[in-house]
Amino acid sequence: MRRLINWRPSPSGAMILGALPFLLLLAAYLIASDIRQSGNPNDKLLPPLTAFVDAIDRMAVQRDLRSGGILLWADTAASLQRLTIGLGCATAIGLVFGIATGLLPYAGRTFSPFIAALSMVPPMALLPILFIIFGLGELSKIVLIIIGVAPFMMRDVAMRVGELPPEQIIKAQTLGGSTWQIILRIVAPQILPRLIDAVRLSLGPAWLFLIAAEAIAATEGLGYRIFLVRRYLAMDVILPYVVWITVLAFLSDYFLKMLQRRFFVWFQPERSGS
Repeated sequence: MRRLINWRPSPSGAMILGALPFLLLLAAYLIASDIRQSGNPNDKLLPPLTAFVDAIDRMAVQRDLRSGGILLWADTAASLQRLTIGLGCATAIGLVFGIATGLLPYAGRTFSPFIAALSMVPPMALLPILFIIFGLGELSKIVLIIIGVAPFMMRDVAMRVGELPPEQIIKAQTLGGSTWQIILRIVAPQILPRLIDAVRLSLGPAWLFLIAAEAIAATEGLGYRIFLVRRYLAMDVILPYVVWITVLAFLSDYFLKMLQRRFFVWFQPERSGS
């Protein structure tokens, strides 16, 4: 008897199955929108597709009369700049402190309890404090991303360092390798592809912290725009912005995955077999 766990879809069938939930969600929205529009043509909760087309044209094509720029692209540039700086700083901190606490006993005993405690603090609870200390400018938003993401990366990298075969460290010391040589030639090359996985897993939380900070104090950005138009119940703007954020996150994840495959070919068979 052929069991369900042994059924495998064909490549074309896998594509159809992957698209099916999105098509069902779209169909459900169109049906619900049609029902609400038939009862109230001015309903803003579930606008028709024509309203989305008009909103996208207004936000992504036409120039804003007040600022002179195209709002969607200006908001995207502002958000991506904050996200890139914050996530980049968090990645660098996670790599340095993760290797240090995972490889050096004194560093591990000193910083591991503090990092563990810091990772338990809700980052959003610190947002008012960050605004008080750093003001309402760019720095507070970037620091929020760093605080929200860096502790996870530090702990993840430290655990990955601890999983490295100890024989490698012992052989390197036997051959006269210094601490820096061991870090640069043995630990770091094996940790970097795993660090990319940690960055990919941190994309969602990083976007969450960014949107929250922009919603509270910003003059441009994707999160700022969503919370600005919510007072007008402008779902024709909010939903496309949410979809656009999702697309940006997906493209970022895909870029990191391709980067990992390109520069760390040896890591792919290891992960697929684990």
